[in-house]
Amino acid sequence: MSSVAIKVLSTVNAPYGTNLSAEQLASKISDFASVKNFDASAFSFYSEVKAELQHQFLDEMEIDHGTASEIAQKFSQLAGYPLALAA
Repeated sequence: MSSVAIKVLSTVNAPYGTNLSAEQLASKISDFASVKNFDASAFSFYSEVKAELQHQFLDEMEIDHGTASEIAQKFSQLAGYPLALAA
């Protein structure tokens, strides 16, 4: 596992007591259903992981940045405050 994935997963998994793999998290953060389902892990990625690390993880997991930005915007609307990728 890369150092990027380790950093992201430690930020996302620890507060919620989850044990997602990088692939599982990638699936959640690239799926609009995560917003509809109020997925805490996906929201944690968009709200708690530093923006630079988010971009590195998206690249590493081959996730479209445009899709991630749209999902971040939807989470931002629900949360009521701006998220890094929502800009």
